[in-house]
Amino acid sequence: MINPRIDRLLDHVDSNYASVLVAAKRARQINSYYHNLGEGTFDEFPPPMVESASKNYLTIALEEVASGKVKYTYR
Repeated sequence: MINPRIDRLLDHVDSNYASVLVAAKRARQINSYYHNLGEGTFDEFPPPMVESASKNYLTIALEEVASGKVKYTYR
């Protein structure tokens, strides 16, 4: 089961495709943040913006999209 639900994601993005792209990019940023904690470089990798019980980076990214914390634009 997907948590958060798709209908909550679609409140903040235009389509399923956009939700996949936004969440995947944000999950890569969260992954980079956690892998660079020991190196002391925090400038280019923002930390997670929501409190989550999950340790899965994609789940954290989806929760950020569902809460409206992640903004995106089309080029």
